[in-house]
Amino acid sequence: MADLGKLVRYKAWANERIYTDVAKLPEAALTQPDPIIFGNLLRTLHHTYAMDHVWRSHLLGESHGLTSRNPDYCPTFPEVRDAQRAMDRWFIEYADGLTPDTRNESVSFTFIGGKPSTMSREDIVLHVVNHGTYHRGHVAGMMHKHGVMAPTTDYPVFLKSAAI
Repeated sequence: MADLGKLVRYKAWANERIYTDVAKLPEAALTQPDPIIFGNLLRTLHHTYAMDHVWRSHLLGESHGLTSRNPDYCPTFPEVRDAQRAMDRWFIEYADGLTPDTRNESVSFTFIGGKPSTMSREDIVLHVVNHGTYHRGHVAGMMHKHGVMAPTTDYPVFLKSAAI
């Protein structure tokens, strides 16, 4: 398995662990205001999903339809969880389908803020993995405030658990 495939599988594994434990929180804890850029735990999870959607759209050459990194509408926890699971499956299939040539292919896009840019397909996928890791850290901190210990989502733990 190529390293990119391993990393997107790691992301899906880590997301599943976080979502499983977030589900243990009372509903009010998900939407309780928190001094974090996205306002609360649920909106942080939704931001991560929404940005995965943006990057998938860039990879496909499609419009993502978003004008903010923090969309006004925020689905319910089950809706975000299910959408993230589907998105993670998409990125696994996408990474598995990349060839050495397509991994290095340049993708031109426009950031939500309006600035044009170009990245390789591989770098976009690596960013998606890294971005998810960053925000799982935020979610873990918010979980601790509500008395739920966040699961260990370190990459070496994934490697050991997945016997890779």
